[in-house]
Amino acid sequence: MAEGGQYSFSLTTFSPSGKLVQIEYALAAVAAGAPTVGIRAADGVVVATEKKQKNQLFEEETVVKVEAITKNIGMVYSGMGPDFRLLVKKARKIAQEYKMMYQENAPTVQLVQRVAAVMQEYTQSGGVRPFGVSLLIASWDNNRPYLFQVDPSGSYFAWKATAMGKNYINAKTFLEKRFSDDMVIEDAVHTALLTLKESFDGQMTESNIEVGIATAKDGFRLLSTAEIKDYLKSVV
Repeated sequence: MAEGGQYSFSLTTFSPSGKLVQIEYALAAVAAGAPTVGIRAADGVVVATEKKQKNQLFEEETVVKVEAITKNIGMVYSGMGPDFRLLVKKARKIAQEYKMMYQENAPTVQLVQRVAAVMQEYTQSGGVRPFGVSLLIASWDNNRPYLFQVDPSGSYFAWKATAMGKNYINAKTFLEKRFSDDMVIEDAVHTALLTLKESFDGQMTESNIEVGIATAKDGFRLLSTAEIKDYLKSVV
């Protein structure tokens, strides 16, 4: 619990230690979310996340956690799904407005900045709450791979590899040991799956994880269940 109830319920009031306590709660929602991993390889980017259904009666294909924003940019989250859907909609609108105005695809860095600005606005306005998600934004742009993380506060950072959600500290430690700058996309997918497996409850299958990759050849796309199944065969 934060420092005193008088600061816990006000988004726009700093606590004596200089924190906005609602941001701390939003980060707690992210830390309780599904494990998510992103790795930037030499020839692309991979993002992978756990997609477990709460009920066996759900239609699995209707739940999507990795979304394409443009042909070359994709996004995944840890935290609250409804908040993510709103940010996906806003990100697509930003990208489309840029395309209509300049007749070219929105640069990844500018898209990240604009999405981060939207999230930051919700930390300084009365009557709203911060978004309960952290985002990983992956792309192939300007002949190079990009991987950004955007947090509920609106802060964003470029990463070589990172993890969010449950057990993210252990996952980051695992990535620090396995990551190398000359890693190619095939190795990055294997490493991402191994990282997820470290904190996975039960059997990891092609139906309860999602993987997206961004490469020069294909832009951003989701791996099919058949492709994921093939990768899982080599993950011991």
